[in-house]
Amino acid sequence: MIGMGFYGTATPAVIARNIFENPSWYTSYTPYQAEISQGRLEALLNFQTMISSLTGFGLSNCSMLDDATAAAEAMRMMFELRSRDAVKAGKNKCFVDGNIFPQVLSVLQTRASGLGIEIVVGDFASYVFEEDCYGAIV
Repeated sequence: MIGMGFYGTATPAVIARNIFENPSWYTSYTPYQAEISQGRLEALLNFQTMISSLTGFGLSNCSMLDDATAAAEAMRMMFELRSRDAVKAGKNKCFVDGNIFPQVLSVLQTRASGLGIEIVVGDFASYVFEEDCYGAIV
């Protein structure tokens, strides 16, 4: 699975032992919550706290979205945030650069089909925005 957006990584032993191999992150905390979401939420909060401490920034972000889902959410946010005039004009095309990973493009196309969005794939360097194009993912 090396390539196409999946790359080898090195996980320090302390992270593997204390995060991935610690069952308190993924077991239920209460009898009525039998899912792993609470453990994942706490792991994300701890990760954000660590990043803020390491960088000195007062704010840190950590998403549970993979790149394909994040791109689809960005496409939808741009679509939902169109101006009133853009909605009235029927702007429903989203430009996507042709160098995007195929799995990301597939998720974009799937999400777009249910929303009435038309995906236009091309080269960002030579693309000329059409009148009914509302956004771009490059």
